[in-house]
Amino acid sequence: MLEGIAELMAKHNQGVLENLVVSLRSLTFRHLLSSSQSMRQQLSLLLHHLIHHGAVNHVSMNSWPNPDSSLIVLILKMSAGVWHPGKTLVNQASLCHLCRETSVDQSQKLDQEHETHLGSSLLLHGLATGQHSDRDLRNERPLPSMPPGFENVEELARALNASVDCHLSSSPSQSKMQHSTNSGSCNAEKGSVRLSPAKSSQNGSLLNECQKRGKGITKRKLGCHQKTSKVTTNSDLYDFVFTVAREEEEKALLNKKKNAKERRTFVNCSAYPTEDSTMGLVHTDRPVGITSLKTANRFRSVSILEILSIRLNRNTCQMLGNLLSSWVSLEKLVLSLNSLGPNIFSILSGLRVLSRHSDYHLHVVHISDMLSHVPCVNLVHSILSAVPLLQVLMVSFDLKTLMECSRPEESLGSSSLEEKIPETNLEHLEVRFPREPLQTSLLIPVLKASRSLQSLSLDSAVISCPQQVEQLLHALKEYSPVLKRLSFHDINLSHHSKDVLLLLQDPILQEITFSFCRLFENCTMEFLTEIISAVKKNSSLKTLKLPGNRLGNHRLVALADIFSEDSSASICHLDVSSNCIKPDGLLEFAKKLESYVAQRREHIKFTKLCLSQNWLDQDAVVAEEALWRLKAICSVVSDTWDSSQAFADYVSVM
Repeated sequence: MLEGIAELMAKHNQGVLENLVVSLRSLTFRHLLSSSQSMRQQLSLLLHHLIHHGAVNHVSMNSWPNPDSSLIVLILKMSAGVWHPGKTLVNQASLCHLCRETSVDQSQKLDQEHETHLGSSLLLHGLATGQHSDRDLRNERPLPSMPPGFENVEELARALNASVDCHLSSSPSQSKMQHSTNSGSCNAEKGSVRLSPAKSSQNGSLLNECQKRGKGITKRKLGCHQKTSKVTTNSDLYDFVFTVAREEEEKALLNKKKNAKERRTFVNCSAYPTEDSTMGLVHTDRPVGITSLKTANRFRSVSILEILSIRLNRNTCQMLGNLLSSWVSLEKLVLSLNSLGPNIFSILSGLRVLSRHSDYHLHVVHISDMLSHVPCVNLVHSILSAVPLLQVLMVSFDLKTLMECSRPEESLGSSSLEEKIPETNLEHLEVRFPREPLQTSLLIPVLKASRSLQSLSLDSAVISCPQQVEQLLHALKEYSPVLKRLSFHDINLSHHSKDVLLLLQDPILQEITFSFCRLFENCTMEFLTEIISAVKKNSSLKTLKLPGNRLGNHRLVALADIFSEDSSASICHLDVSSNCIKPDGLLEFAKKLESYVAQRREHIKFTKLCLSQNWLDQDAVVAEEALWRLKAICSVVSDTWDSSQAFADYVSVM
């Protein structure tokens, strides 16, 4: 329930909130319930403090059986740095103090700029008429901006002087007298300015406009002073010059202040989104990837977003896709058990638009769900085509669905493969198939574009023909020169002993995992000997994981020969979990390993042994002795697994 947020946002708890703003890094929502509009407003303001003004960079939502769409969209928008103003303005008192301080600072800055411009105009006018002080000169500010075509005041004055002369002169003698007067040099201490004859042909259009705007001033002064003296003429001229300049300057300043005030109001009115703005669901006819709320204010956004075990409907996915399209600070996106179905295409569209930003930071994407709407490798192909700078990609599905595509763009089966994958930065790829074919022919283009791949994990794939594994291994050797970790899980390799031996002989791989691959289901003792021989000759292999392959006691004892005196193996980590190992077989393995360690001493680098979920509870005394001997050699990972209960559960499921 969100009622506690109101207490946290209370004025007497402002110190607590300020501490959270400074220190909080991760924010998790679990089992949220629907709430009122006032609670959503309080949540919006809290997230504004913690994310937009704070240090939260990780937002996670999980375990929400009946999600409230308005709350989901609210949290997503605030996490993305988007805060909508709503339909009504909000009082300054309702804003957070950080926004209010920013607003006040902006107002003061604009007021200072206004005073600066007005002061500059008055100072320049005083300099022209001789009415200035030493303090004005010390605090001299920039001059007003000139009309187009003039670099400084003198040039403008010369042009305007010619225009004024035309109005003031009634005879050639009078014009000559004024010309000679204006050509004379005057002492600057007396406030006079030296003027030179103007070129009346320059900037004629501007002069005509200035003459029209100054017509009233000129006529009024001419009526009072038909015979204008030198001082009076200069004073009238500069009154006219700076009246024109000051009018332009004040008009521009007024427009600038008006625009700035509108921007401040727009920022300040964002404290409490309305019901409609909080929902903010995108219309279905709007292209995905283009946010419909263009008036949104952008603030700081988080870098990690996780949505776990929460159902996302079509509108919510479209909103998320729109937010992703400009979420350049996002580094990691995790979507798990969201019942996406065909809505996955909204996410893909947003990611594709995001990749067009040169400064996006998305490097990790995890997408896992119960049902697969499209083949896994096709989805991998599409994601890498959309976001080639990904470093980690994990795609996982439990079951396959034959749902009909309702839109043309949702036919991702074959159309997505027409687009060539650009060169990627992919380093880790993990694909869990929903018991569908391995699709080696579709996986090879992914490997070809990912030459920086260091880790590959394939889970629950079905091998439809024997050549698939061979083709995959050939592609790995050709296109993955830096591959260090390779994992197969729940893939039947019982008829691919030759391919298994080739992998164990690979001079590049440092970690190999065959998990529940039924390696020893139909094998002979000769195959086990070949495995041991291949590992003994491979000095680059550091980790060998063989859980769930029915080793049994005698095969475990044979594996101890990996550390024999004639071995060059560098195995540090051996995993034999879930292999039907009994206490007596483990004790024999421990004694054999002790003898090899005594012979080779420092040459053996074995440091970790995993024994979880084996039948060690059948004889606790023997198992304890075996574990005691092994712990003197390496670190042992074990458990108190009840094998009889596990077997009963297995039979009941069958």
